[in-house]
Amino acid sequence: MVPTRVFDILDHLKEYAPGQDILNAKRNKQWVPVSLESFYQQVQYVSSALLANGYRTGDKVGIMSANLPEWNFVDYGSQQLGMPNVPIYPTIGADDLVYILNHSEIRILFTSDQSVVQKVRSVQTSLRYLRDIVCFSDVPGTISFAAFLEQGKAAYDPDQIAVLRNGVLPDDMFTLLYTSGTTGNPKGVMLSHRNILSNLEACKDIAPFRTSWRALSFLPLNHIYERFLNTLYLFHGVRIFYSESVETIGENAKEIQPQIFVAVPRVLERVLEKIMNAGEQLHGLKKKIFDWSLDLAARYELNGANGPLYEIQRKLADRLVFRKWRAAVGGKMEAIVSGGAALNPRLERIFTCAGLPLLQGYGMTESCVVIAVNRWEQQDRHFGTVGIVVENSEVRIDPEDGEILFRGPSVMLGYYKDEAATREAIDAAGWLHTGDVGTLVDGRFLKITDRKKEIFKNSAGKYIAPVAIENRLKESKYIEQVMVIGEGQKFASALIVVSADYFRDLFVKENIPWPVEGFEENELVKKTIAAHVQAVNAHLGPHEQIKRYRLLGNPWTVNGGEITPKLSLRRKIIAGKYQALIAEIFPAGNQ
Repeated sequence: MVPTRVFDILDHLKEYAPGQDILNAKRNKQWVPVSLESFYQQVQYVSSALLANGYRTGDKVGIMSANLPEWNFVDYGSQQLGMPNVPIYPTIGADDLVYILNHSEIRILFTSDQSVVQKVRSVQTSLRYLRDIVCFSDVPGTISFAAFLEQGKAAYDPDQIAVLRNGVLPDDMFTLLYTSGTTGNPKGVMLSHRNILSNLEACKDIAPFRTSWRALSFLPLNHIYERFLNTLYLFHGVRIFYSESVETIGENAKEIQPQIFVAVPRVLERVLEKIMNAGEQLHGLKKKIFDWSLDLAARYELNGANGPLYEIQRKLADRLVFRKWRAAVGGKMEAIVSGGAALNPRLERIFTCAGLPLLQGYGMTESCVVIAVNRWEQQDRHFGTVGIVVENSEVRIDPEDGEILFRGPSVMLGYYKDEAATREAIDAAGWLHTGDVGTLVDGRFLKITDRKKEIFKNSAGKYIAPVAIENRLKESKYIEQVMVIGEGQKFASALIVVSADYFRDLFVKENIPWPVEGFEENELVKKTIAAHVQAVNAHLGPHEQIKRYRLLGNPWTVNGGEITPKLSLRRKIIAGKYQALIAEIFPAGNQ
């Protein structure tokens, strides 16, 4: 069968992958599988319990939880009744939490643990619609998920559910996703069943999926990126394993030996940093072999473009070094998909040369989700680009400002309760204005050059694209985060958050005591960062070069408000918080 609503995928799986242990999670340090049969049955009980508790088609169902099989039970159980679900990041700030719960009029919220429940309880007096809190673990004052399922089991009426299922149409809203946004209140993106399934159809062959494959899932299901890939995995009968946390990715990968996972660039940067850190501990011939292999990988080109001699060297490096890298992630990896932010081409080359094909893609919540993606076949990949535009859609580059415009069946229904913002995002001809600036390489591959709203001019009228410079600066493992500044000023500068973890190791190596506070003021830190900034400046135009900067020791966080849950910089908030430092960099009269 061909699914026309997202929940139809479970019926598709009954034919395509019956008997598969489709969802897996750690319970008491052991992987516990959920069979397709059990998945389907618990979805029915969730539906039945929602109806038994008086919820009706059109009601919003909130999910504020870590990645768990139960997340899917609620997702599919609500959507097949025509109850759009509203995922919320567990790390969300209090103000945004109140806004989303009230704006979406969520009446029932499913949570994962006590910390999430406490966050909701702390703002409960401000909530106008929330009636019930169901928790996947036993937390006093909430309905336990086990008891909720028992309610559904006792009241189960398959005929009633079937009637409501049949009433759900492909163009009905199946989820309401609030974009984190870098300014103002979050916007609620309305996505239909047709939106996500049309994108699934366009992306179903980006890799040679098999029912024998295993996928490691660790990015939050609250975001459409991981949720879409989970939907794609389910469609192909790929078994999904939910990682315990980002910190246990390596350990979990060794245990389950996955063929695929998706990540954001920062996760991949950390993986490479760990590899390089391990290489720095080597000595003698082993160190020389490691350095040679890394240099070889950094020069890798697709389709054998480096020539036969390079490929011979690569095979030797693979035997001596790269196979150990693959073993660290289970040894069976077929593809790693990267999205959510710009990926440094150096990572693409190194990972791919090492036999870990890295496929960069691009999309946004409003496009549900993929606009373009590099494919598994090497002829359909191009380093430094986000790949080929999905086949059932089209992209146009605005001739005036280079903005990427997207049109196709996956474009959102609109912003919830905000027609003005919808009209601003989608023009009369149906083009979604992405806010990203880009170009087409070789007429096929989309390349993102910057965010339209983040490009700024210096006082001489020269354009500066901060994201590209920030990515270059973050190539150093000693730099955790960076924000380039200088709009209307004579020169570009930066706020640089240095990595305490890596400098702590360096201090040990150099026999330097770790200070109680203010490590970023140490001369070794200053000297190390200065050398890297100088090296980056050598590759930048004169007006792009970082002339001054300030070092920060405390990382920017979601809870602190400096970054979004997607790890995007909230530039105005950061600029406001460090106004005094910026004034030191750009004293009055500098313009």
